[in-house]
Amino acid sequence: MKAAVLYAKNDIRVEEIGIPLLESHEILVKVKVTGICGSDLPRVMGDAAHHYPIVLGHEFSGVVEKIGSDVTKVKVGDRVVGAPLKPCHTCDDCLNGNFAQCKYYSFIGSRVNGSWAEYVAIPEANAIPFDESISFEEAALVEPSCVALHGLRLIQFQGGEHVAILGGGNIGLLTLQWAKILGARDVTVFDIDEERLETAKRLGADYTINSTRTGFEDEWKQITKGRGFGVVMETAGSDVTMRQSFELAANKAKVCFIGTPVRDLTFNHKLFELMNRKEFTLTGSWMSYGTPFPGEEWGLTLHFLKQKRLNFKEIIYKSFSLKDINEAFELYRQPGGVKGKILINNL
Repeated sequence: MKAAVLYAKNDIRVEEIGIPLLESHEILVKVKVTGICGSDLPRVMGDAAHHYPIVLGHEFSGVVEKIGSDVTKVKVGDRVVGAPLKPCHTCDDCLNGNFAQCKYYSFIGSRVNGSWAEYVAIPEANAIPFDESISFEEAALVEPSCVALHGLRLIQFQGGEHVAILGGGNIGLLTLQWAKILGARDVTVFDIDEERLETAKRLGADYTINSTRTGFEDEWKQITKGRGFGVVMETAGSDVTMRQSFELAANKAKVCFIGTPVRDLTFNHKLFELMNRKEFTLTGSWMSYGTPFPGEEWGLTLHFLKQKRLNFKEIIYKSFSLKDINEAFELYRQPGGVKGKILINNL
């Protein structure tokens, strides 16, 4: 099969490799569409890959091509989304349903070969079927949607609050949509890119604020009547937005860090005093998993996609064929060159 194999920093080679062999509990998925995740960028353009060579890719949809001897719940020809986490299912964390905290996990597309290929092997338990009312392109975005929903479920979001979303990237725009579905009083998206903010408006943001504008603090204070936001979702992984979340939070707010930082963070004593004085709750959110594995986030995403309550098409920026994957990464190397999700399309 053809696969995009990462051999070293900035060294992706599209070449022929062997089709994965199946264990008895696994299925072989013919990949139709796969995404490039923000977490893939430091693996390709930096030194974050766990080992070389490796086939990356963990956001994907496809069709079941072959099944192992012990597989009973999916069949050849099923359209499936793949959940990339491979927890051990036997440690204390897994037995308590905390699969993302498994210390013995593997991960499709970072620890073992993933979906930047014509075929990928996954455990049967990691396959979530979907019907023809959902396109393969939409289904490839189920995994990042689950990341967004997981963060809101983690803070037990119940609606009725002013919600701030810091970062208008893919996860931020998905978090926006889920906050609206789950009953937010209003949602304000903060970003420094006007195109992203325009997309946020099209996807239902009640307010958008460019945080490079002079006086932007007055804008959000007017929205919340000076009280701040009851829910703050940080999705950019930026040191600036992580610090900003302390200032935006209302008294007794819930603040959730979904974004993954790539540099050291420093919080001064005044910001920490804000956390103490406001008594807001701060938590991190990691991946998209719950019990029963892989978690309700996956089925809920497919349900609301089918109901046309989620809009993934607005988030998709460009599609490339597998053989042209290096062209996609040329866009990432250009400042401001990527305005949404890039897909690798094998249709």
